[in-house]
Amino acid sequence: MKIATFNINGIKARAAALPEWLDEADPDIVLLQEIKSVDEGFPRDLFEDRGYNVATHGQKSFNGVAILSKFPLEDVSRGLPGDDSDEQARWIEATVVGDQALRVCGLYLPNGNPAPGPKYDYKLAWMERLHARAADLLTSEEPALLAGDFNIIPQDEDAANPEAWQKDALALPQSRAAYRRLVNLGYTDALRARVQGPGHYTYWDYQAGAWRRNDGIRIDHILLTPQAADLLRDAQIDSDIRGREKPSDHVPLWIDLDL
Repeated sequence: MKIATFNINGIKARAAALPEWLDEADPDIVLLQEIKSVDEGFPRDLFEDRGYNVATHGQKSFNGVAILSKFPLEDVSRGLPGDDSDEQARWIEATVVGDQALRVCGLYLPNGNPAPGPKYDYKLAWMERLHARAADLLTSEEPALLAGDFNIIPQDEDAANPEAWQKDALALPQSRAAYRRLVNLGYTDALRARVQGPGHYTYWDYQAGAWRRNDGIRIDHILLTPQAADLLRDAQIDSDIRGREKPSDHVPLWIDLDL
């Protein structure tokens, strides 16, 4: 089972590029972030015509997450538990029913800039709620994963120019510590289970020729429960699509599970 996460930075802007990648890569499940669309405005036909079941948690002009799955989706849940007043569409989860059930959680973690400030406070509070949900997932002892744009640069090796990010919310010590606490619950960083060292990036800014200079960062992650990690066969980044016409500033990260 091939499972991908992809921050598309606007479904309307990526109405040609996203289907082109889907046809080439042929993932079974895709967790999308920043669809920037209300649910009724999401172009479901683009994906249903390709055999995908679609679940969305949208928001006008901002944020928004979605699941595309060639397998049936059950028990779809929208919104990260822990704060009923949070109106930002950043979390969606569902059980994918194949030969074996898999719980998939798609997330778009807050950026947090400028830091310090209320946006950074929101980021850290959101991560506390994420930690609680991630801990709950482990209690089922079933295959599950957290995937999406975490807006966290875990270590200096995950940035081409780490000095430039030292005061950014994506790399502040509190942000990294919160991410480590999450992983240390018992999750496996799927990409790091397959590749080590610098040079593996999922995001390049549109500005200052970042793609041309390979000035990238790794902020999109797939974290696996122990039961899912046991099934991991491969993990890769489709970085080449960043150089195509009208790309997102992110690229897909995908894994292959023995499901």
